[in-house]
Amino acid sequence: MAQRTKSQQADHIRHLLETEGDAVHAKASSFHAQRGEAYDAADDLEALRSEARAIKEDAIDRLPDLIDTVRDAVEANGGTVYVADDAADANAYVADVVDTQTEEHGIAGDGDTPSVVKSKSMTTEEIDLNDALAAAGIEVTETDLGEWVLQVADDTPSHIVGPAMHLERAEIAELFNERFDPDEPLETAEELTQFARDYLADHIQEADVGITGANFVVADSGTITLVTNEGNARKCAVTPDTHVAIAGVEKLIPTLSDLEPFVDLIAKSATGQSIAQYVTMLSPPTDSPTLDFDDPEEPITAGDEEQTDRDFHLVLLDNGRMDMREDDQLRETLYCIRCGACSNSCVNFQSVGGHGFGGETYSGGIATGWEAGVHSQESAAEFNDLCTGCSRCVDACPVKIDIPWINTVVRDRINRNEEPAATDFLVDGLTPDMEDGGIDLGKRFFGNIGTVAKAASVTAPLSNWLADADPIRGLLERTLGIDRRRELPAFQRESLVDWFEKRGGKAASSRRASRANEADIDREVVLYPDIYTNYVDVDRGKAAVRTLEALGIPVCVPDLPESGRAALSQGMVATADRQASRLYAALAEDLDAGRDVVVVEPSDLAAMHREYERLLPERSFERLRDNSYEICEYVYGLLENGADPSALSTGNGAEPVAYHSHCQQRTLDLEAPTVAVLERCGYAPDTSSAECCGMAGSFGYKREYYELSVDVGERLAQQVAGAKTVVASGTSCGDQLEGLLERDVPHPIELLAPGSRL
Repeated sequence: MAQRTKSQQADHIRHLLETEGDAVHAKASSFHAQRGEAYDAADDLEALRSEARAIKEDAIDRLPDLIDTVRDAVEANGGTVYVADDAADANAYVADVVDTQTEEHGIAGDGDTPSVVKSKSMTTEEIDLNDALAAAGIEVTETDLGEWVLQVADDTPSHIVGPAMHLERAEIAELFNERFDPDEPLETAEELTQFARDYLADHIQEADVGITGANFVVADSGTITLVTNEGNARKCAVTPDTHVAIAGVEKLIPTLSDLEPFVDLIAKSATGQSIAQYVTMLSPPTDSPTLDFDDPEEPITAGDEEQTDRDFHLVLLDNGRMDMREDDQLRETLYCIRCGACSNSCVNFQSVGGHGFGGETYSGGIATGWEAGVHSQESAAEFNDLCTGCSRCVDACPVKIDIPWINTVVRDRINRNEEPAATDFLVDGLTPDMEDGGIDLGKRFFGNIGTVAKAASVTAPLSNWLADADPIRGLLERTLGIDRRRELPAFQRESLVDWFEKRGGKAASSRRASRANEADIDREVVLYPDIYTNYVDVDRGKAAVRTLEALGIPVCVPDLPESGRAALSQGMVATADRQASRLYAALAEDLDAGRDVVVVEPSDLAAMHREYERLLPERSFERLRDNSYEICEYVYGLLENGADPSALSTGNGAEPVAYHSHCQQRTLDLEAPTVAVLERCGYAPDTSSAECCGMAGSFGYKREYYELSVDVGERLAQQVAGAKTVVASGTSCGDQLEGLLERDVPHPIELLAPGSRL
C-alpha cells in the first residue's frame, strides 16, 4: 500500500485525535491501569512471565515437530489439520469446507446461502477471510459484540482486544437504530447488548459452520483454548455441525500443563481481570452438548435427542511465520499472545488508537513485527515511527518481548530498503538524499545530532539566532520536517566539558571533593556528557558535578563519544553499534580503574543497560551496565552510605515539588531513588501519574507528530500546572513542559546542588 506523505500523516493523526482520541484514551488507559493493579497484586507475576516466555521459546524452537504432534492428536480425535502456506491457501480451504458442509446438508443449489458465524480472530482479519468467503457467496456474521458493531458499520478494528474501542456508546446506538429500525430506539448499554444478543443468537443457531480462532492450541492433545468475556466463541464452536478453528502456527504449545501460566496471564495483561469470564478448552470434534438458547441452564445432552456427527478442521496458518522463526530479530514476535498490553501501555496509541498506530491488520507496539513478518515492511513503515522506544511495553508484556528493539530493527531495514546501497556510509555524515532515494534526511539529521550540536555550540549564539529566524524555520520544516511551532534548543557556546576543564579539571575536582569527604567514601566518578547536557542544558551537568563534589566524590568529565541513543531512535543500528563500541573503548580504562560512570540523561543510561546487550560483547556490556548509574540513583547510594545531605541545597521539609520521571527512568526502576533523595533533602515530591511527556527525543520536533506530541504532553501539564516548582529528569520531559507551562523546568539535580558557582 502507498505510504502517506508527512503532510498526509499529520492530517490523519489530527483527524484521529479529533474523532477517536478521547474514546481510545479512556478505554486503553483504563485497561493499562487495571493491568498494573493486577500485576502488582500477583505475588508470582515475574515467575509466571518468565515461565510463559520459556514455554514460548521452547515451542517456537520445536515448531515443526509440534505441527506433526498436533496433526496426529487431532486426527486421532477424528478431526482434520490443514497447514496453510498463506492467506489465499487458508481462505480457499475454509471456503471449500463450507461448500462441502452445505452440500452434505442439501443447501447448495436450492437457492439458500451458506452461512458462517465467527468469533473474534485477528488471524482471520490478517487473511481477510470475511471478504474471501463473501466473494465465494457465503454469508458471514461476526458474533463478538465489538466485531459485529464494526461489521455493521463497515469499519475496521482499532485494538487487538477491544476492536470497537474508538466508538462511543451513542455512536453505536445511532448506528443500530439507523440500520435495524427497532420498535423502540436503543439507547443504554443494556439495551444495545440485549438487542445484539438476540440478533446473534438466531444467526448462531441457524449457521452451517462456526469459525473461531484459538488463543492456544495444545499439541499433544489437540485441545483448542478459547479465552473470552462474552461466551460467543464457545457457541460458535459447538452449535453448528462443523467447527473450523484458524490459528497461526505460533499458537501451538507442547502440553496441557504448559497452558496454565498463559491462562493466568492473558486476562491480567489484557484487561486487568484475575481471569477471563470464559476459558473454554475443547478437543474437537466433541460430543459437547449444544446449548438450549431459550434456557441456557439446561443443555441438550446426548440422551435427550440424537446428535449429528460433528466435523472439525484446524487450519494452522504460516503466512510468513516460519520465515519469522528463522529471523533472529523478528523471532520474538512469535511469542506474542495477543493480549494488547503493549497497546494499552503506549501513550501514542492511547491518543490515536490502532487506526493510527497500526497497519493492515495489527496495531500497537508489537504490530511492527507482525506487519513486517506477515504483510510487508511497507505496511510496518506506515506507523513504525510512532514507537518512541520508551520501553513501557516491555514491562507490560506478559512474555517480556523486547518490542522496542523489534521496532528499531524494522526501522533500520526500512531505511536500508530506501537506500540505493548499504546504509553504513550514511552514519557519520549528513549528505542530503532525495526522500525516495535514500534514508529520510530528517532521520539522518536527528540520528547524527551530536555532530549538529557540536557545530551549533561552536558557532553559538549566531547558530541560535539563525535557527530561530523565520526563513530558516521554514527551510528546516521543508527539508528536515522540524515543525516550526516547536521551540528549538538554545546551544551554549561553552560546553560542559569545556567548563569542567576551565575550572581545573579532575585535579581541582579531587581537591574540592577531598575537603567535603567526611564520610570517607572511596569512589571516583566519570560523569558522562550526553549531547544535551554537554551542549544545551549545561547547568544540569554543572549541578551534577557540584553535587557529587559536595558529597566527597571527585569527578572527571571527559570528552566522550555519543552513546548511540539518537541513532537507535532513527533505526540507524550500524551507527549505534559503532558509537557503542567507541564509547566502551573510551571508558575501558576508567572501568579497569574501578571508577563509576554516572549518567544524567536516562535515555543514554537505558541504552547502556538494555540495547548495548545487542551491540557489545557480553563481558563488555556487563561491565558497563554494572558500573553505570543515573545521577540521582548514585546520590541516593552515597546518602545511604553516610554522605551528609546537609552539604546539599535543602528544602524546609514540606516544600512541594511536582516531579515527572522520564519514561526510561521508570522502566529501569529508577524513579524511587530520585523521590527518596528529594525527601532526604527536605522536599515533598509529588510524582506525576502520566507516564510520558510526549516529546520523546526527536519525535516531538517532527511536523507529522507535533499535534500528537502536544496531546500527550497536555495530559501531563494539567497534572503539574498548579505546582510552584516542577522538575523533570529527562531532556524531552523538561523541554515539553517548559513549552506547555511557559516556565523553567529544571532537572532534580539542580534543586540539590549547593549554591556555589565555582
